[in-house]
Amino acid sequence: MNALILAAGYATRLYPLTLDKAKPLLVVGRKPIIEWGVDNLAGVPDLETIYVVTNDKFAGDFEAWSQRYQERHPEFKFKVINDGSTSDEDKLGAVGDINLVVTRENLAQSSLLVVAGDNLFTESLADFVDCARGTDATVAVYDVGDIEAIKKYGNITVDAERIITRFEEKPKKPQGTLAAIALYYYAPAVLSLLTTYLAAGNNPDQPGRFVQWLYTRKPVKTFQIKGKWLDIGSKETLENADKILGNLKS
Repeated sequence: MNALILAAGYATRLYPLTLDKAKPLLVVGRKPIIEWGVDNLAGVPDLETIYVVTNDKFAGDFEAWSQRYQERHPEFKFKVINDGSTSDEDKLGAVGDINLVVTRENLAQSSLLVVAGDNLFTESLADFVDCARGTDATVAVYDVGDIEAIKKYGNITVDAERIITRFEEKPKKPQGTLAAIALYYYAPAVLSLLTTYLAAGNNPDQPGRFVQWLYTRKPVKTFQIKGKWLDIGSKETLENADKILGNLKS
């Protein structure tokens, strides 16, 4: 199994903080956002390479970060992939980037763990991977516990087997408060469908859109994340995350 961290966005909503620094490299709770995700990959068995897909503007910064991180954690192997984009106008989008890495690095023969580089988790992802192994696709879910907050996310419902039965992005009339978050496990049978999805002209940007398309074609299992999950999308959520995580042990 390989892992892919999505870090090719330009985070224009956080300007000027992200004019010269990629959002996943902003420090929150004493360490870069990306490290909260990578640290939690410790203990995941059979993890081969952690790919970081980014843009031309920040590729050098991620190379430097991954080298420093690997010096402290030699058990991890990194490879930074530059998707060639230079601005928000010519970016490939998250699904486009996943497909780029899978195709360019010939990853379609083994399973892939996909994590958004701006999502913060406070617990190991080993349980998620353990639950996902043996499935074609598994997506992490989190109960935001607020009917207004869920309107900003992908709202899902599941059956008794925790398989997605409904998925709606940014619902005006939510059904419950369960959100699909940007943490995915895809087996080879699903990775091969990325080109089909994109060739049909579907949304290449939001990774949840692929799940929304996929669940009507293949069973998509869910795993509810425990601990804290924080999605950094604005200066307020960034400051809030820094307060919350600053009080936790890194």
